[in-house]
Amino acid sequence: MELSHLIAAHGYTLTFLGALVEGETILTLAGVAAHRSYLHLTTLIALASLGSCIGDQVYFMIGRRYGKRLFARFPRVREATRTADNLLVRYAGASVIAVRFIYGMRTLGPIAIGMSQLRWRTFLAFNATGAILWSAAWICVGYALGEAGQMLFGDLRRIEPWFFAGVAVAALGLAVYLHLRRRAAIARSTR
Repeated sequence: MELSHLIAAHGYTLTFLGALVEGETILTLAGVAAHRSYLHLTTLIALASLGSCIGDQVYFMIGRRYGKRLFARFPRVREATRTADNLLVRYAGASVIAVRFIYGMRTLGPIAIGMSQLRWRTFLAFNATGAILWSAAWICVGYALGEAGQMLFGDLRRIEPWFFAGVAVAALGLAVYLHLRRRAAIARSTR
């Protein structure tokens, strides 16, 4: 089966599921697929926003119900909790939106916010706004990469599988780099 058929058959489902858990790489690839006209840009943003909003709402409810016990078992994430609490104290709405854009905080942030006194309806409203902004941003990054690839290589049809693989490797490489950088910063701050 050709790559274009696989993307058309499973792209929307993978975009929703990818956004549900973490998803920057999946959304970037979805944006490339939208540039290639395999998937519809607006539908991708809507599905990614829905998946992202549902995922973070679940994380918020986990934090509300089990947060204190979870963080007691994993002392290494206390720094993430402190960061989220400090943001939340000052700017409740902005912190709910911003936490999804801080690498490594997309999952831990809503859990930590769930441990706070913020009402779930307030979280839902700002979470939905943040989900739309986050999803649109990453999908548009992928779309822009598709456009840049077309400008560099011309017609992408002949190298399309390699181009998608290159975007995936670059996105994963960036994620690993940011993860290692964040761990090094936490290690330096605990010395």
